[in-house]
Amino acid sequence: MIGLTVPLDDIRALEEALHRPEVRCSREAVETLLAEGFVEFGSSGTIYRREETIALLAEEGDETDDGALEAGDYCLKPISGDAVLLTYRTCRTRRDGSQRHVLRSSIWKHDGHRWQMMFHQGTVARSAASGPDP
Repeated sequence: MIGLTVPLDDIRALEEALHRPEVRCSREAVETLLAEGFVEFGSSGTIYRREETIALLAEEGDETDDGALEAGDYCLKPISGDAVLLTYRTCRTRRDGSQRHVLRSSIWKHDGHRWQMMFHQGTVARSAASGPDP
């Protein structure tokens, strides 16, 4: 087990790596970041497992048509001696000017060598101000 003094910036950097197209399309990079047994509850309501997630991200390619993603309001909370909960908000401004706001949460676990994401959930929100602070 590790201590609970995990800098927010360290976990945030790992999380944001998964936002970058060059990481998302690299099977090896995503395999390093997602733990065995990884599960995601997508904002669409779909449940994704690790292998499915890796394959879908690889299919995206280097360029997505979704527009720029902005993330903020990060909060990190320890949930055990070797795991943390990261919550934050994202806003994607699409090319047509519309915006999609999502509340996100991820559980990161340290396996003794590195941090890996065990769980992720995205919940669509009406705007950046909707809902309680994560």
